[in-house]
Amino acid sequence: MAQLGQIRTGTAAADTVRARMRELGDRPPAHEVTDGLTDGLTDGVGVFHRLYLAVTEQAEQSALPDLRPASPLELRCAERYLAVVDAVRNGRRPAASWRPVFQYRRHPGVRPLQFALAGINAHVGHDLALAVVDTCHALDCEPADLEGEFDRVGALLGTLEERIHEDLLPGGPDLLLIADPLAHLLGGWNLERARDAAWSTARVLFGLRQLPDLAEEFTQRTDAGVGLVGHCLLTPWR
Repeated sequence: MAQLGQIRTGTAAADTVRARMRELGDRPPAHEVTDGLTDGLTDGVGVFHRLYLAVTEQAEQSALPDLRPASPLELRCAERYLAVVDAVRNGRRPAASWRPVFQYRRHPGVRPLQFALAGINAHVGHDLALAVVDTCHALDCEPADLEGEFDRVGALLGTLEERIHEDLLPGGPDLLLIADPLAHLLGGWNLERARDAAWSTARVLFGLRQLPDLAEEFTQRTDAGVGLVGHCLLTPWR
């Protein structure tokens, strides 16, 4: 099972992650655009990235104690996402869960709302689930010990989902016509169910820690399943 480096915590680590997020949101010089990440993530991937960055920065400045400072799990989750972006920058294939987002990132028939939902689907189903296991290994604890942190990250993701609806669906889903394909899209994906699935995945993977081959197989199948949902969310409408 893929592992990231030693877990980082504290203000300095959070600043590093935020700086990396901001860097990817900036427009690079033309001579640096060699990896397909044109205009510093201003395509479909950038739709998710900008909203994710905005929400994490809002949480960082929030007066709500349960949203700051960034927890080890939140940082590891963000690092998982950044690792996917770096993989693409370096010419490697992204995780199967993220592959549809990168594959369709410039498709004219896919709406921004779809990219945002497909991004959060991959971030929850892949990044969050594996981040729980990463954090357990790094802190020598069990998933149950991270339940509070998991709920705090869930609150952050809930804010992200709200931001998606506010920014990309002005007026809310109630204004959609029943015949609008987006109405069916919004009704077919649910953040709470995705979070529950991620928690179950993390618990299973942690339980398989003494069986690395089986854990790797389960990880790959979960990744592929999340990617399949992403493909459905990114169905072009024209």
